Amino acid sequence: MPRFSVIVPVFKVQGFLRPCLDSVLGQSFDDLEVIAVDDCSPDGCGAILDEYAARDPRLKAVHLPENVGLGRARNAGLPHATGDYVLFLDSDDRYTPGLLRAVADRLDATGDPDILVFDHVRTHWWGRAGRSDAAGLLEQAGAGAFAIREHPEYLRLFLVAWNKAYRRDFFVGQGFAYRPGLYEDAPVTYQTMVTAERIACLDRVGVEYRQRRQGAITRTPGRRHFDIFEQYEGLFAFLAERPGLGWARPLLFERALDHMLFTVARPERVLRGDRKEFYRRIRAFYRRHVPPGFVPPPDSRRTEIRLLALAPHHRAHLCLGLWRRGANAAGRKAARLRELFARQAKRSWYRLQLRRRLDPALAVYSAGHSRAVNGDPLAIHARAAELAPQVRGVWVVQPDAVDQVPPGTDFVTTGSWRYYRVMARAKHWFNDCNWAGDLVKRPGSVHVQTHRGTPLKYMALDLLDRPGARHGTNVRGMLRRSDRWDVSLVANRHSEEVWQRAYPCHFASLRSGSPRNDVLVRGRGERGAELRARLGIGASETVVLYAPTPRDYRRGRHVWRVDLENLAASLAPAHRLLVRLHPSLARHHERALVLRDLHRRGALTDVTDERHVEDVLLAADALITDYSALMFDYALLDRPIVVHADDWAAYRATRGAYFDVTAEPPGHVTRSDEELVKAFASGAWRDAESARLRAAFRERFCEYDDGRAAERVVRRVLLGEAPGGDDGEAVVRIPGAVDRSARTPEYS
Repeated sequence: MPRFSVIVPVFKVQGFLRPCLDSVLGQSFDDLEVIAVDDCSPDGCGAILDEYAARDPRLKAVHLPENVGLGRARNAGLPHATGDYVLFLDSDDRYTPGLLRAVADRLDATGDPDILVFDHVRTHWWGRAGRSDAAGLLEQAGAGAFAIREHPEYLRLFLVAWNKAYRRDFFVGQGFAYRPGLYEDAPVTYQTMVTAERIACLDRVGVEYRQRRQGAITRTPGRRHFDIFEQYEGLFAFLAERPGLGWARPLLFERALDHMLFTVARPERVLRGDRKEFYRRIRAFYRRHVPPGFVPPPDSRRTEIRLLALAPHHRAHLCLGLWRRGANAAGRKAARLRELFARQAKRSWYRLQLRRRLDPALAVYSAGHSRAVNGDPLAIHARAAELAPQVRGVWVVQPDAVDQVPPGTDFVTTGSWRYYRVMARAKHWFNDCNWAGDLVKRPGSVHVQTHRGTPLKYMALDLLDRPGARHGTNVRGMLRRSDRWDVSLVANRHSEEVWQRAYPCHFASLRSGSPRNDVLVRGRGERGAELRARLGIGASETVVLYAPTPRDYRRGRHVWRVDLENLAASLAPAHRLLVRLHPSLARHHERALVLRDLHRRGALTDVTDERHVEDVLLAADALITDYSALMFDYALLDRPIVVHADDWAAYRATRGAYFDVTAEPPGHVTRSDEELVKAFASGAWRDAESARLRAAFRERFCEYDDGRAAERVVRRVLLGEAPGGDDGEAVVRIPGAVDRSARTPEYS
């Protein structure tokens, strides 16, 4: 008897069926059977199922003589199921790698509960994706089991069949079955949840829920959406037969109204001519099933349900949904008008502030498009506090990034009144990206562009002959904003040449080195040790950091070029694999699908969210990267680097590169997963050839990094000191540096 029976109802999905079946049969946990139910599909689905059944004995194809619909097709698969647990999967969706192993482990750990719920990611046909709204509930569920009576909030989990594993004896023994029609998942989900004595959760994305452009019945308008009433009538008939579940009636009544009013009663589902009848049916359902003394739960998100509960006459709710949409539309219009008025008022305020004199003792800092407080601007800000305390530093951050600001740090949020006052009067501007286009560069102000590392890939003007790479980028607008630069910081002659060619603007280059890398040059190993301790990494463990870069040839710019699970498993004992994605990919759904799961299982450690990449570099004993600029920074530590360049030709053709990193690498180059694993298994990653390549790379690209970059910038830009003899040929003259005795007023 297998551990799992996966039932897959199949109808008109021949273009999606193979990936679906492969995602199940290709799981690392293979103690399973697949019951694929051909619901009399008119396309080639039946033949595909027979092909798979002939090839893999774990799959059984059940062909129905007539089309019965999704719910009854699931029912038809149940008599063939012999596993301890039954799972349902829609035939246009897919399991994520390793799901069934994780489910099996959690079932063992929780003593085989009646139901195990896991998460999903919703992927839309145009490329957008995101985790479910219930992700927070799954995260806080813990490792134990519970009953809904104790935690009714879990009734808010997604109403579908395919995000759960049901103990077969429980599901079949209780006589649960899916009804015909739309919304067949809802009653069975609620019946099982309130009946189960023990429910467990697995905080893991297990299903890729595909939102197809066409073919989704629940998103097709028509009278079939009236099926929801029969589904909930069946649910309340079930409750009536089981007096012991009387406690659940108010909870499920509120959930039913929520589903009807705010999921189904939408213009894209219920046609205008049917809305009057639809709301009449809601009122009838309300009268028939409202529990005595019903009051919506205090945490209910739906104020309209409170109206339903408190109003003395039901006809007041005839046009409830229409009224709500009209009120919302009016509210949105009023909000837009208020926003427009506030924006115009702030612009006028900004113009007034621009008439005031510049404050020579005020500097503004920004990093990561004002979403971070790190990098070169942070290093300069910290050094300025020591060497030029008379210059007040203010950080500019987006409203949703305020949590990135360290305690005690002065900051303004973009678009606020104080933001426009500070930006109008600050003399010194430090940024590793470009400032907003509506900000005015005043005569006498000094804009310092720190950049975000040494360039390997094409930038700015060089992207003009790379249409794929510049997609969504306004190069002309970028150069207009770059015209405001006065100073460009460079760490080597290569960067100096590239920035002057890619940004043909009137700035001067300051051969300062990279301020953020001062900690690397000075060997501030305690920061790396602190991070290792916080991550639970032993002092004797060897840490390998993998830092990939985005791909412009892929929609969403993300693609896995390394089998992370295999790499982590192949590393020798006492090795730890860290993975850091590019900041632009931190919210990509693939992180939830793969990286987050491997992190939770302990196969590797995801350090994408660590605020200071310098700490991560200090903690690592070796770096694996493809074409990330981090290789130039990491070379300062003189530790082994492996360049994984399996798609170098494609990357260079689409994005463009200033030199061939495979011909002049900082270490060994691998071009396949096998070569990468072999490099670490054989010890080649840290051999003499690796050291020789790294030394040549350091000589070329670590030219100006001597551990004094931040100090050099502060002394030259803020204090106006002339370059010393050990500064090399610093090609910049900074006018109007701050008077050491100047004081800045308060900006509150």
